[in-house]
Amino acid sequence: MPRFLTMIKLDEQEFTGPPSDEIIAEMTKLLDEMRQAGVLLEDSGLKPTAESQRLHLSGGKVSTVDGPFTETKEMVGGYLMLQAKDRDEAAEWARRFLLVHGDEWNITCEVRELVSG
Repeated sequence: MPRFLTMIKLDEQEFTGPPSDEIIAEMTKLLDEMRQAGVLLEDSGLKPTAESQRLHLSGGKVSTVDGPFTETKEMVGGYLMLQAKDRDEAAEWARRFLLVHGDEWNITCEVRELVSG
C-alpha cells in the first residue's frame, strides 16, 4: 500500500502558538481513529524555524544558516506519515485533520506520495 507524507504548512508570521486544548483533544481523537484504521504511521509537530538550521550544497561545498529565516513566510509546522490505498484517501484524511483546527487557523496541507524503493 502506498505511503504519503502530509506536510502541514502555515504562515510563520501568523503563528501565535500551539492549538487550543479543545483542538488538541479533537486532533487526538482523529489521530487515534487514523491509527486504528491502520492509516497513520507517524505524526509530529515541528519547532519554529527560529530553532532550525538550513544546509545548502552548491559547487560541492556545504554552507549552513541558523534560523529564523526572514525570507520564509510559509513553514512546515508538522507532518503525518500515512499509508492509504491511494492519494484520494490520503487527502481525505488530511482534509479531516485540517477541519479539526476550525476557523481560527489558516493552514495548507500538502500530500505527497513517497517513492517506493
